[in-house]
Amino acid sequence: MLIVIGGLPGTGKTTLARLLAAHIGAVHLRVDTIEQAIVRSGLARHPVGPAGYTVGYALAAEHLQQGLTVIAESVNPLAVTRDAWREAGTGAGVRVVEVEVICSDPAEHRHRLATRSCDIPGLPQPDWQEVLDREYKPWGREHVVVDTAGQDPRESLESLVHRLGESGGAEPGPR
Repeated sequence: MLIVIGGLPGTGKTTLARLLAAHIGAVHLRVDTIEQAIVRSGLARHPVGPAGYTVGYALAAEHLQQGLTVIAESVNPLAVTRDAWREAGTGAGVRVVEVEVICSDPAEHRHRLATRSCDIPGLPQPDWQEVLDREYKPWGREHVVVDTAGQDPRESLESLVHRLGESGGAEPGPR
């Protein structure tokens, strides 16, 4: 199974992806990590364009072909990126579930951005205005939405696992 998690910076998608990966025993692919590795290699500077996503699609497909469950986590702002993740999963013959993580409380979302720490050295962090100005298109198809506003990460995980269970996926795996 491929679980594609997207959402604006500061919504809680990385925290949720990590918790879900640990809960179900999945591989967590984080496009931020891939992009910063490309920058550290000297091949590019931020923004790196489609390179990080393209590497992510290839890694996801390879892991899926090995029979692993993959959680692909990125902002995933456009139909073209969403379609490419879906193609990686369907090309590997697995079920694809798309998840959008939102924070419906603007004050909480802004506070998260202002107070979060970055665990990827050198990765630029957007400010509130950059998040507001970012190109981010609505999903044009069925997907799971998890609103993290007013919830601690474990509550958001429970909500996501429940929603995934309703759609026929994400059973806990070996630990």
